[in-house]
Amino acid sequence: MAGRWMNLGQYNARGVRGADALGAGIENMVTGIHSPADTDRGIAARLRYLTASTAGYAAMERAGVTVTPRTLFAWLAEERMPNAANRRRLDAAYWDLRRHNVAADLKRRLAVRGGTRVEIDPVDQTAVDRRHRRDLATRRLTVRPRHWNAAVDAWLADDDEALDAVWDDVIHDLGSDYDSYSYISSLGWHA
Repeated sequence: MAGRWMNLGQYNARGVRGADALGAGIENMVTGIHSPADTDRGIAARLRYLTASTAGYAAMERAGVTVTPRTLFAWLAEERMPNAANRRRLDAAYWDLRRHNVAADLKRRLAVRGGTRVEIDPVDQTAVDRRHRRDLATRRLTVRPRHWNAAVDAWLADDDEALDAVWDDVIHDLGSDYDSYSYISSLGWHA
């Protein structure tokens, strides 16, 4: 991570690590079932999605869903409802599988036309005394496909260090003041 903001907040500046904003932005692109996991409809939809592939069964296993085939068939037939703990596990398994299934599509969407244009808003300095404020402006740049591929891979693996390295590569394109964007107030794009 770039180090210019090592004591972020010392003068009341507010922001988040750029890598965290990048990961959150990718996460927000993942859509899925809108019905909550504690409803009959929501759990039925999750079960259909998870039981449609061997990857779904693997996701359930990773999430700790361990039931007999008889119980699983009863859930699928909606004869029985999973208990609260299993509903949480099924929801976690659903989102885990969903993230893995959409990763390739995210890379494709973000790499269209040579990369996706992002807008980086600098840290919020409204509470910082004027003499300590830095002259920072909203920056716009095109993030290249190689960065997006690495960012999606790091996000999928929950690898904060790799995501931080990707963010450092991205802001390096800002020139001499890239280090001022280690922490930001927001990051936005449309893909």
